[in-house]
Amino acid sequence: MIAPRHIAIYSADNTVAETDGRLRSPSFERNFAPIRDALRPYLEGAEGTVLEIGSGTGQHIAHWAGEFPRLRWVPSDIHARHHASIAAWSAALGCANLAPPLFLDAAADWPNDPPVRALGNLAAILSCNVIHIAPWAVAEGIIGGAAQVLASGGMLILYGPFSEGGQHTGPGNASFDAGLRAENPDWGVRDLDDVSALSAAAGFGPAQITRMPSNNLTVAFAKA
Repeated sequence: MIAPRHIAIYSADNTVAETDGRLRSPSFERNFAPIRDALRPYLEGAEGTVLEIGSGTGQHIAHWAGEFPRLRWVPSDIHARHHASIAAWSAALGCANLAPPLFLDAAADWPNDPPVRALGNLAAILSCNVIHIAPWAVAEGIIGGAAQVLASGGMLILYGPFSEGGQHTGPGNASFDAGLRAENPDWGVRDLDDVSALSAAAGFGPAQITRMPSNNLTVAFAKA
């Protein structure tokens, strides 16, 4: 039997749309392995449920579900277009441990949404490349909400560009930050000190930092 041929169509946001509904991120091939390896110390051998906030195309979380099969993965996103892509990736990869996507507005009172409350205490919350393309209220919502729904010792893991001590870590991040703020004054690369202070106030331990390619960081906080 000949497998169906999926035709790729480039969309306005630089993703690639397949005819089966999957969206492909152009950054997936270069950053999947480094992020996976950074997650291993926190997720390898762990059990329970991981909620991702801002799953986007679903390409990453569908592959993480295969890499960490003992965990139940719950994707979420605010955009309906991404929900369809997440579901398509799950179907394409046969992810038995990947739940249907949730609609989640990270700046709202999402921990009290019935679908989130039904998950119980979570082993981890993961959010990649979100807080710099959103208002600061989203960072506050992710961190404050994580403090409510994570189990004791659970991990909040953020990935993306950060400044440190008020300084950008490279000219590329400085240029990227300027472009974000020109597009939307409420966006911008967040300072690690500000994120750490917010996390400490919510009851998390100190930041555990993994330096990543392209001046990105994986930053993990354990719930005390």
